[in-house]
Amino acid sequence: MSRKSAIWGGLFIGSFIGGLVPNLWGADYFSFSGVVSQAVFSILGIWLGFKLSA
Repeated sequence: MSRKSAIWGGLFIGSFIGGLVPNLWGADYFSFSGVVSQAVFSILGIWLGFKLSA
């Protein structure tokens, strides 16, 4: 697996998980907390994809 595809995979998986987290407390996917958690989990996914591909 190349580094580029690992980073993209981390981005997509992190964004997906980050979008589901606000549902735990009843928030919508496109609410402020949903967008913020998507951003945070996307950055974490990119970082994790980068670390795993090294």
